[in-house]
Amino acid sequence: MFKTVLFPIDQSREAREAADVVTNIVQKYESRLVLLSVVEEPSPNGDAGDIMGSPEVVAKLLENAQALFSQQGITAEVIERQGKPAFTICDVADEIGADLIIMGFRGLGLTDEGANDSVTTRVINLSPCPVLIVP
Repeated sequence: MFKTVLFPIDQSREAREAADVVTNIVQKYESRLVLLSVVEEPSPNGDAGDIMGSPEVVAKLLENAQALFSQQGITAEVIERQGKPAFTICDVADEIGADLIIMGFRGLGLTDEGANDSVTTRVINLSPCPVLIVP
C-alpha cells in the first residue's frame, strides 16, 4: 500500500515523536523510507534565521535519524535540499513517487505568511500524495 514513505525531519520534538509511527508503517508495509531535511534559504536580509539554516546541522540530523532507523532494521535513504520547507517537501515527494508523507503536527517552521500557516498546513494543501500528521 505504501511503497515509498517520505519522512521530512527537523529538530522538533514532534518530528522525533513521529519517528515511532514511521517505524511501524515502514515495517508493516515493507516500505522504502526516504528521510528529507531542508536547509532553509536565508531571509532577504541575509540571515538564515534558525538552526535549520546550517547545512552542517542538517547533515548531522539526517545522519542521526538514519542511524536510529538502522537500529530498527530499516534502511533509510537520505536527501538534503535547500529551499522553502513546504515546497521542497512536496517537490521531493513528487520526484521520488512517495505514496505517503509522515510528519509531526508542528515542526520548527512557520511560513513567511505568518503564524497561522505552518509548514505542515502548507504541505497538506500542496502534497501530491496522502499526508499522515502525527500529533
